[in-house]
Amino acid sequence: MPESWPFPWGERTYLMGVLNVTPDSFSGDGMLASEERPEARAQDIQSAGADIVDVGGESTRPGHVRVPVELELERTVPAIRRIARDLSVAVSIDTRKAQVAHKAVEAGARIVNDVSGLSDPEMASVVAGAGVGLVVVHGHAAAGAKLLASIARDLEATTEKALSAGVNGRMIAVDPGLGFGKNWRQNLEIMRRLRELRSLGFPIVIGPSRKATISHALGVERDDRLEGTAALVAIGIVNGADVVRVHDVHFMREVARMTDALARPH
Repeated sequence: MPESWPFPWGERTYLMGVLNVTPDSFSGDGMLASEERPEARAQDIQSAGADIVDVGGESTRPGHVRVPVELELERTVPAIRRIARDLSVAVSIDTRKAQVAHKAVEAGARIVNDVSGLSDPEMASVVAGAGVGLVVVHGHAAAGAKLLASIARDLEATTEKALSAGVNGRMIAVDPGLGFGKNWRQNLEIMRRLRELRSLGFPIVIGPSRKATISHALGVERDDRLEGTAALVAIGIVNGADVVRVHDVHFMREVARMTDALARPH
C-alpha cells in the first residue's frame, strides 16, 4: 500500500475512504452521531483496503450549516494526529479553510482535499509551504455553459492558481465535483464524459459514493445506493478516474480491482 501522495498513477485505482467527523453527513455516516471513535473507523477503512482516509469536520451536503474554524479543528485535528501516528494509510483533510488545512498537515495529513476550489485565498500557500498533495474540487458550472468545457476551464484556472502559489504540479489532482452545484443529469453526463478531463494533465478523483443521483436514476432510498455506487465507480474507472472516494471501502475495493483487470491490463 502506498504511504503518501503522489501515487504511481496509472498502475491501478486508489481508494479514498470517507471519515466524516460530523453529526450531519448527507450519507448518514457522520461519526458524531455514533459512539465509535474516529481512529477505530479509520482502522476499519484501512483494513478494508483504502489507500487514503479522508477526514472531514464540516458537512457539504445540500443545506449544510457552516461551522466555525475552532469547531472544525476540534473535530478533525486530534483524530488526524492519532490516525497518522497509529496507521500506515495516508490521511487527507477534507476542508475549505486554510487554517484547518494548516493544523491538519501539522497533525499528519499528507493531502488537502479542498471542496471549494481554493476559495480561501491562503489555501494554495498553505499547501505549497507544506509540500503536501492537493485535490481541487470543482463547484458550480457556469450557467448556460457547456458542462464539461466549463468544468475543464474552471479546473484549469484553479490549478494554475495553485501552481502560481508554488504547489508542485505532481502533487495536484482534480475532481469534477459530482453533486456540487450540478443536478443529477449533469452528474451522469460528467461520468459519461469524464475522460475529457484527462486533457488537463492531472490525475482525476471522483466522489460518486451514495450520491442522490443514484436515487434519482434508480428510484431508490438513500440507504439503498450501494449497487448504484458500484456502477458509477466502475464506469468512472473505465473513463479515466485514478482515485475514487467511497464510503463502502471493502465492497468498492472489489469493484475497483475487477474494473482495473478489465481497464488496466498489464
